[in-house]
Amino acid sequence: MSRVKLLLVLTENETLVDPRDLRGLVDVAVQAEAAGIDGVMMSEHVLLGPDSGAAGEMTNPRDYAAPGNQDPAYAWPNSIVMLSAIAAATTTLRLVAGAIIAPLRHPLLLAKELGTLDLLSEGRLVVLPTVSWSRDEYAALGVRFAERGKILDEQLEVLAKAWGPYPIRHEGHYFPFDDVWLAPGAYRPEGPTFWFGGQGMHPPLVRRLARYGHGLNPFGSLTDDDLAMLAAGMREVGRDITELEMVGGIRGTFHGRDDVADLDEALESLPRQLAQGYTTICFKPAMFVQHVDELPAFYAELIDKIDRIAEHADR
Repeated sequence: MSRVKLLLVLTENETLVDPRDLRGLVDVAVQAEAAGIDGVMMSEHVLLGPDSGAAGEMTNPRDYAAPGNQDPAYAWPNSIVMLSAIAAATTTLRLVAGAIIAPLRHPLLLAKELGTLDLLSEGRLVVLPTVSWSRDEYAALGVRFAERGKILDEQLEVLAKAWGPYPIRHEGHYFPFDDVWLAPGAYRPEGPTFWFGGQGMHPPLVRRLARYGHGLNPFGSLTDDDLAMLAAGMREVGRDITELEMVGGIRGTFHGRDDVADLDEALESLPRQLAQGYTTICFKPAMFVQHVDELPAFYAELIDKIDRIAEHADR
């Protein structure tokens, strides 16, 4: 097995970096690149409403934000702008625009933003389009929540054309347009890399992965049956599941509001993920350390332990 790639979740680290210190987040990304981390991921919300905390706030702020467990004032900086700043400060780091809530944007505007970032970073951009979960967010932006899946499907058709050759045109229910040019396009003729994910495996996700996907990044673990469903869907369009980059992750366990998670305990899930074919692993550093100063030593420990687990799994 080749070395496991590590993907740092850069959003939701407010216990390490002040939510308004965006330059501090860029510094964390630069430091991660120097330590050998493969990429950084930024998720997003355009805004939050009361439904963001409908299930009660998370017990420990180091845990992952999830549907219904956040204060409406939770800080989500614009991920495309942030990744542009990181692109300018790094040279090899992959830039993962995770959880881009596509239905909240016109696909031509989104394509322009993504293509520009991909060109700026010389092809380091990865995009994970999704529909997300907040009805309040959709209502505030005037987009029909119940139609978000259909909207995304049409947007993906537009994005598949958006990188040229130009002119492009589209006939559809939501976004019809005649001949347009979106120069300068993206870094490669086929555009940026696309991943898809979400909670569990379901037919629309299988369909999007089979048609447009380069990688799978689920929120939470998948069963062998889930992966079998995906493999069957890939075969139906003449593709193989091995064409997808499989992106898993480790997650800490918390027992109180102020404790940090145990890394060894979080890594207990890794052997099964490797056996399922996962080759890239996400982690959020705030789960495991108290201060930014601890990050270099933490990266070294994490890389060493994952390399050892992967080597043992390879025997």
